Amino acid sequence: MSLLGRAALAMWWNMDRAMKVEFEDWHSHEHFPERLGIPGFRRGTRWTSATGGEGIFVMYELEAHATLSSPAYLERLNAPSPWSTKMMPHHRNMVRCQSHVLESRGSGVARQALTVRLSPAAGRDDALRSSLASLFPTLVTRPGLTGAHLLRHETPAIAQTTEQKIRGSSDQVADWVLVVLGYDPAALEALARSDLDERSLVQLGASSGQTSDLFSLSYSATPADVA
Repeated sequence: MSLLGRAALAMWWNMDRAMKVEFEDWHSHEHFPERLGIPGFRRGTRWTSATGGEGIFVMYELEAHATLSSPAYLERLNAPSPWSTKMMPHHRNMVRCQSHVLESRGSGVARQALTVRLSPAAGRDDALRSSLASLFPTLVTRPGLTGAHLLRHETPAIAQTTEQKIRGSSDQVADWVLVVLGYDPAALEALARSDLDERSLVQLGASSGQTSDLFSLSYSATPADVA
């Protein structure tokens, strides 16, 4: 398994361009070190919209799904720093996938990322997982591509946190997430129009209405990098 752990926290949101400089300063120099100091957090990576939009994609790789309900993590979520308190309201349209890693091949970090948020059709969970897993061995060796990862959301049994309350609305959820990584944006764009377009995914067992986005690498760190 190429992701560093058996679970992951994948998040998407929009960040106002007027806040981007301060956001990247805060997220790189306070938030990443804080999160990566929590036991069970193995690596954090941030991407920004590849098309120049306001979209942000962040993925934390975790030792286990139980990390998401651990006392150390909940302590931070319920006692945000003053800088975090200032920044949280600017995280608009938040989507969070608190997930198990179902499949993982190739690299966990690359310059470009394609994320697909999807749900299995009724009764097609096993078929969708099997079909996607069968693509991975050849997918990650295609020119321009380096990694592919499949995540499945499971909401931890915890109360709404202070950070969620500061953001001012309930977070959206991604049921399943497919993350494909690579060094060539054209290869990822082509993939999104072919093997991973809506029609193809529905044939594999997904319900219609997926959300696909392209991102470019901004920053990645492990606990040792920010200790």
